[in-house]
Amino acid sequence: MSLRERLSLADDGRTNNGPPGLAAAAYQELKKSMHQTILDRIDLERLKRLTPEQFKHELALLVQRIIEEERIVLNQHERHNLVLDIQHEMLGFGPLEPLLADPGVSDILVNTAAQVYVERAGKLELTETTFNDNAHLMKIIEKIVSRVGRRVDESSPMVDARLPDGSRVNAIIPPLAIDGPILSIRRFAVQPLTVANLLEYRSLTPPMVQVLQALGQAKVNILISGGTGSGKTTMLNLLSGFIPAHERIVTIEDAAELQLRQPHVVRLETRPPNIEGKGEVNQRSLVRNALRMRPDRIILGEVRGPEALDMLQAMNTGHEGSLATIHSNTPRDALSRLENMVGMAGVNLTPRATRQQICSAVTVVMQVSRLTDGTRKLVSLQEVTGMEGEVIAMHEIFRFEQKNVDAQGKVQGRFYATGVRPRFADRLRMFGVPVPDSVFDPDKVYE
Repeated sequence: MSLRERLSLADDGRTNNGPPGLAAAAYQELKKSMHQTILDRIDLERLKRLTPEQFKHELALLVQRIIEEERIVLNQHERHNLVLDIQHEMLGFGPLEPLLADPGVSDILVNTAAQVYVERAGKLELTETTFNDNAHLMKIIEKIVSRVGRRVDESSPMVDARLPDGSRVNAIIPPLAIDGPILSIRRFAVQPLTVANLLEYRSLTPPMVQVLQALGQAKVNILISGGTGSGKTTMLNLLSGFIPAHERIVTIEDAAELQLRQPHVVRLETRPPNIEGKGEVNQRSLVRNALRMRPDRIILGEVRGPEALDMLQAMNTGHEGSLATIHSNTPRDALSRLENMVGMAGVNLTPRATRQQICSAVTVVMQVSRLTDGTRKLVSLQEVTGMEGEVIAMHEIFRFEQKNVDAQGKVQGRFYATGVRPRFADRLRMFGVPVPDSVFDPDKVYE
């Protein structure tokens, strides 16, 4: 079947995915054939010398020439779509490009070549986007991970990477993924959410912001707890914005995603083992190295293993004001997980000694959650006050209390202070950023 015959099966007004049914399949086949024809004709050496804009112009001319040679009848809109799709294949990430360009999409979840979900406003929805086949999807995955010096194959079927905009990528392929390659993209806004944005979305309240800003300036160690997709990284970016510009910040992450705006930031990223199983650099090694880099603050993207011990020791030895996130459902569970991770470091500490380390290091635990309607909120802010016997004592300072869900599925609730005056209030005053007692007034309720 010629290009002309394939294209004749496609309906007018198609989108990037082509029309439904037989026409969609024909369009995918046409695009694949056109792509191969262009690769056969194009001078790759000359291509390397062109700018992206020059290449797009040359590509449009080449597609036009092929269409005329094949005598394919297309209107201007159809030609534009075809050229755009070929550009995405050659310069970008193929069918993912329109989704990556959509600012309303926060997550892209590719479940094999035939199924792509996206998250909009906290809700998952199925899209019409598809790939030609699993081999096509594999090519896109390989293009993504190769750009950050990583690989994915049968010997290393799981990989973490990132896109040029900082979005986090995870891919897992057969034999671990039974039905075909799976790609998950956690997107991040080009412009990080600001305090004004979070207040507008009612993720927190003005008194909470006032306290968080003072905590950041007073070099208080903070642990951000929450589930997957609850907004931990967003909150970490927000808190980092309160750090004075003159301080030296070292960030440590598995896949670099933090978007700090201070002038003096050093970013470190772990490295997976190579094909021989050597060369791995884990978070614990980077934390130890960071201590030799004269940091004022250490920001750990996520505590997930034995690096917890090194992080606690850093917090206890002059690196105050450090920040970290942890996966957990409650602040109490966060400290329990932290204790378990310290045990993974292979150091023979008693449970009491470990808890004392945690009490000395961590001052505030923040809990962020994604609610049933997709909104994300700071649901609890608690202070670690010390040990009571064998138990770590905590006092809740702020809380979000959910009441019900309305007819539209929106969560109804209220923010309020518990009335407890935190012990860190004295530290805030010592650093010249006092918070008035009225901030902790339990009678001030924010619906």
